[in-house]
Amino acid sequence: MISRITSLQNSNIKNLLLLGEKSRERKKQDLFIIEGLREFRLAMSAGFSIDSVFYCPELLPADTAAKMLGDLAVSGIYEVSLQVYNRIAYRNDAEGIIALARPRHYRLDDLSLSENPLILILESVEKPGNLGAVLRTADAAHLDAVIICDPLTDVYNPNAVRSSIGCIFTVPVAVGSVKETHEWLRSKRITSYATSLSADQFYHQCDFTGPTAFIMGTEATGLSDEWLNVADHSIKIPMGGTIDSMNVSVSAAIVVFEARRQRNFRP
Repeated sequence: MISRITSLQNSNIKNLLLLGEKSRERKKQDLFIIEGLREFRLAMSAGFSIDSVFYCPELLPADTAAKMLGDLAVSGIYEVSLQVYNRIAYRNDAEGIIALARPRHYRLDDLSLSENPLILILESVEKPGNLGAVLRTADAAHLDAVIICDPLTDVYNPNAVRSSIGCIFTVPVAVGSVKETHEWLRSKRITSYATSLSADQFYHQCDFTGPTAFIMGTEATGLSDEWLNVADHSIKIPMGGTIDSMNVSVSAAIVVFEARRQRNFRP
């Protein structure tokens, strides 16, 4: 049954706003926010568990809403007024639908790898926008997984979900410590390449045709000594300008697409 909400004081609306603002509430309730038609459809296609849906009939065509929500088994479907939707929506290009869903908590052993895996590892990522952009790169390069070591941001932060434009639903994202991840790589016989400004070897001089994992640190501090000491190789990207760092998503795109080029862009 669809319930109509016209007040910003509605308890479901207050909770939705709280989930958008507080990481601890998302963890406590084990819920995160999905905003937008494309993102909602990708989440559904990936089999994510949808808890509840809020939609605005002034923005979402009735036939589209009926087709998507008709047989959906959720705890609640709420039709909200335009005023309420404009308050709960973050994006200007509002598409009329916001959902709450259950996150997936992948462990390293949950990851299903191809015969010749290509993986991206991020250490201590702290900006959700950067994480979302990296996930877009990972999707475009058809990576097996993204692994977050010791994250400083919530993987399902609304900004990460939004900036990934739904790629958080298409790329498996696992979390683990540096020690756990290093041991897992060794057990899978995956060669690790740490990106570092102090490396002696340029990325394009390496052979990435075998099982490969690229490890990237933060723009401010780079990789920790812990990773630099255990990685199989250290590589760097040649830069001829004044600034000695690039956005992590740009750096990731450079190295992973070099690996794809060496593999003749085969999946």
